[in-house]
Amino acid sequence: MRILIANSSPDAIYEQIVRQIKSQIIAGDLPEGTALPSIRRLAQDLQISVITTKRAYDELEKEGFIDSVGGKGTFVAVQNAEFLREKRMKVVEETLARAVAEARMLGIGCDQLTQMLNLLCEGDV
Repeated sequence: MRILIANSSPDAIYEQIVRQIKSQIIAGDLPEGTALPSIRRLAQDLQISVITTKRAYDELEKEGFIDSVGGKGTFVAVQNAEFLREKRMKVVEETLARAVAEARMLGIGCDQLTQMLNLLCEGDV
């Protein structure tokens, strides 16, 4: 598991951790059942507060990405295939929404944006 904390990021440290772990789970880099570092170990590795790592793990558990098993540790939760597909679709939708907003700022219309997307989908770029 790779986590990089950016001090220059406007996001809170726990949010950066949550986002990166979610991303690795969704991408399949952290398969279900994978043991995660303990809260203390992660805090030590990242040189941050244990409270911050606990908050990140609590958020991930609340969202169903990880499971904590008393006395055994924290593991990537068994993911429903449809749930993972929906999460991946959400990532694509968010990325496309940012692209549409950027296109609007640059004065690029929907037709031209659609042409760009079609070219990208066909692999001609």
